[in-house]
Amino acid sequence: MDLSSIIGVVAGLVLVIFVGIGPSKIGNFWDPQSIAIVLGGTLAAVIASYPFSMLKNVVKHAKILVQGKSYNTGTLIDTLVDMAQLARKNGLLALEERTNDIDDVFFKQGIMLIVDATEPEEVRTMLENEVDATCQRHEESAAIYEKASSYAPAFGMVGTLVGLINMLKAMNMEAGGADDLGPAMSTALVTTFYGSLLANLFFLPLAKKLRVRNEEELLYRQIMIEGILAIQSGDNPKFLKEKLLTFLAQKDREKIAGSEGGEGDQKPKKEKKSKKK
Repeated sequence: MDLSSIIGVVAGLVLVIFVGIGPSKIGNFWDPQSIAIVLGGTLAAVIASYPFSMLKNVVKHAKILVQGKSYNTGTLIDTLVDMAQLARKNGLLALEERTNDIDDVFFKQGIMLIVDATEPEEVRTMLENEVDATCQRHEESAAIYEKASSYAPAFGMVGTLVGLINMLKAMNMEAGGADDLGPAMSTALVTTFYGSLLANLFFLPLAKKLRVRNEEELLYRQIMIEGILAIQSGDNPKFLKEKLLTFLAQKDREKIAGSEGGEGDQKPKKEKKSKKK
């Protein structure tokens, strides 16, 4: 589980409420009418902007926010290397039985394409088109929250204008209305506070987290495509593993390759130091 989003939001609220505002003044910022204008207006604008077929995935987005990284590239690379060894030994048709153990529909589709002797260019085109379509759907999901982050401050300003108009309409300077100017002004401005807080602490971080998850899946799919095509072309399993590891950061490569590779990289440095002495 990835708790970074929850920790970030909670930390932000704590800093704003207990450090910025102060516990004794929290009541000054509580205004149900302003909350209704900002939150209700933002939700209404989002609903008006997107079809329900896209909005129904909002619950899934909340799950993605805390579920953590769900793609194990190390396991994927090991699986592809095992399949490469099997294909070199028994032929591509031997991979058909392995597909029964694969839950990933995309992975299974790619293996079946090479088992059916589909041309490598066609395999790459089909798989990459599906990845592009998936990324497009993910981008549209992230755009929902980016759009909401622009709506929230706008409705905060709308609430402020509504409050100011009502305040000025009801103000009677001759009857001592100036005494109520400060409290009325603060009530009008609190909607702007709600809009800014909602946009920058909730909507924008959620959009960014969705894009981070999309990048993780994109890398996972790219490794999968290159591995499938390498199996089809009959690449050496050892070379295949080294090729797929190049997609990862050095730290991740060392985790997958094991501790032996890391120790081997450190030995020449020790030898150089000893020569200088």
